[in-house]
Amino acid sequence: MNKINEFTDELLNGKGYIMIPSVFSPQEIKEANDLINFYIENEDQKTTHFQGGNKDKLHLQKRVWNLLNKGDIFVKMVQNRQILEIVGDFLGSEFCLGSIAANCILPGGPGQEPHVDYPYWDIYKKKSFPLNINPSYPLNCQVTILLTDFTEENGATGVLPFTQKLCRYPNEEDVLKYFDQGERMTGKAGDIVIFYGLIWHGAMPNNTIDQIRSAILLQYLPKFVKPMEDQMRGVNNEVIESATPILKQLLGFDYPYPKILDADEAYNAEGKF
Repeated sequence: MNKINEFTDELLNGKGYIMIPSVFSPQEIKEANDLINFYIENEDQKTTHFQGGNKDKLHLQKRVWNLLNKGDIFVKMVQNRQILEIVGDFLGSEFCLGSIAANCILPGGPGQEPHVDYPYWDIYKKKSFPLNINPSYPLNCQVTILLTDFTEENGATGVLPFTQKLCRYPNEEDVLKYFDQGERMTGKAGDIVIFYGLIWHGAMPNNTIDQIRSAILLQYLPKFVKPMEDQMRGVNNEVIESATPILKQLLGFDYPYPKILDADEAYNAEGKF
């Protein structure tokens, strides 16, 4: 088993997450962090998630969406070769990009309740999912790029290992276990964490008085899963026109469906157009 296979086996059958140090340089992290700080200071409050009962502190978690339009560094990050090799082994070679966003927990921010990620995010609505849905093959791979150091004090992501095997949303008893037995994704700016989106996880409270805990969140999906963010409509033409082949794949431009088959050319007897 090679290193890539070891990584993906850990995601599927092991703890459900891996950390890889120093994937991005200090210069790359500074460029991305400067842009994120600019947008959280100048944009209105955007859609965010999973604040539990802390509605009065909603403003202390900031999201910056649609990052491919907001800096070449984000276009570069989403195509990082080391990330793509692992994701491709986990999801299949024609995987797509579900979302790229920043999540910033400000000092005093309450963090999130433990949850699972899209497309499993509302799996508590059991009747809306197929019978016998299970974790034997993944429909999601999440990548967190640390823009700042992640510490226990500033809200490093919490995770309960092996829960990706359960394929269900945590209930009240599970939440107690998560906070009692969970681990923390601590690391340095430039490190990445890759995890299976079914694992119970969440940003923890930022208990510092002067540290913003910031990260880029990349969501990758198998080619047949509908992306969370509408890449077709949301990404600027300038980005698309200069896109590499892998970026076009990630944006879904290489995937032919859905299509209007009534207007499609038929195959001839030899199986050719």
